[in-house]
Amino acid sequence: MTSLLVALIWALALAFVAAMLWWLYRQPPEVTLTRELPRAGFSGGEVPLTVRLGLRSRLPVRYVLEDPTPGSVVPRAAVNFAGDVLGERQSEHQTRVILGRRGEFDWPGATLRWADPLGLFWRSRPLHEPTRLEVFPGTHGLLLPDLLRPLLSEGGLSRTLGLEDALSLRGAREYVSGDPPGRIHWRLSARQAGEPGGGLMVRELERTAASSLTVYLDTSAGNDIYLESAVRLASSLITEGLALGLPVSLATAGAQTPTGRGEDAAQAALLALAQVRLTPGGEPRILPPRSGSNLIILTMLGGPVLTEQAMRARATASRVTILALPEGFYLEPGENPRRQWAAVPDTVRDLERQAGALAAAGILVFVLRGNQSVLRLGV
Repeated sequence: MTSLLVALIWALALAFVAAMLWWLYRQPPEVTLTRELPRAGFSGGEVPLTVRLGLRSRLPVRYVLEDPTPGSVVPRAAVNFAGDVLGERQSEHQTRVILGRRGEFDWPGATLRWADPLGLFWRSRPLHEPTRLEVFPGTHGLLLPDLLRPLLSEGGLSRTLGLEDALSLRGAREYVSGDPPGRIHWRLSARQAGEPGGGLMVRELERTAASSLTVYLDTSAGNDIYLESAVRLASSLITEGLALGLPVSLATAGAQTPTGRGEDAAQAALLALAQVRLTPGGEPRILPPRSGSNLIILTMLGGPVLTEQAMRARATASRVTILALPEGFYLEPGENPRRQWAAVPDTVRDLERQAGALAAAGILVFVLRGNQSVLRLGV
């Protein structure tokens, strides 16, 4: 009887302790969570991520905190915190995250789990620290040939600003160390060779002052492969335009980002590319571009409506270029040629037949098939 009474007393004591632990640890410890990472990055790249956790508790607490990233943002090391705290504790986790597909991504939120020192009663609470990451489309090398580079720089001639115009000649001067060999005027150098003090002469070219670049992305027809290829090409063109010091903008059906050279214009264009989606069944609608600008149209199928829109845009644009990607992809730098199984769509064939007449109207046509490298564009 005595042992039964002792066991009952111990059971009541343990129950009382358990009840006290359950009651005392109902509330979570005070917690602060902050994330530091760049506002945006490019698909396929990496950005640093720093997560800081602050805890404060008047009682000894066991805790576990998990902070998952969005599905297409992969951390090199999972963001987890675990341990015991009494009083205050500051913890920091540093890692890098690999950026997957393009788009805007919000963190799903962290989860804090806490318990008494014995680990008898675990509870959980979500933590919402608003964090957004913009993943821009990846870019690739774009060694623009002579036929395409003027599309990004066409404008008035200038002696000091802009790109050199290979078709113009301002004059000649004596060769100095560092001048590129391709600039040597061999005929004039040979003529000067027989004169006293004669030597190599180099050509001085006029410069083509930059105007602006608008890239229009046709989303009215195509497939996901075309869209991703066209988005990367558009991103590369815009990045190249910015590197040349051009005002740039991105246009889709009936919409266009602000034109500019600064970070805001670049962010707006790249964010629009990150968010763009196909709109099957719609029709291309190109807003009138800036006067004297260069318009590059990316499309999969072309078609009479798109050609008509390009003709209207030519009324204000300095030059319009239609780049057709009929197979839905092209060879990016480093890729090997693919076997072609399908013929070019009729709309693209019609576009090729009209290329001569369109060129006379200031609209260039290039068809970039899936077995052609973007580095050969315009050659």
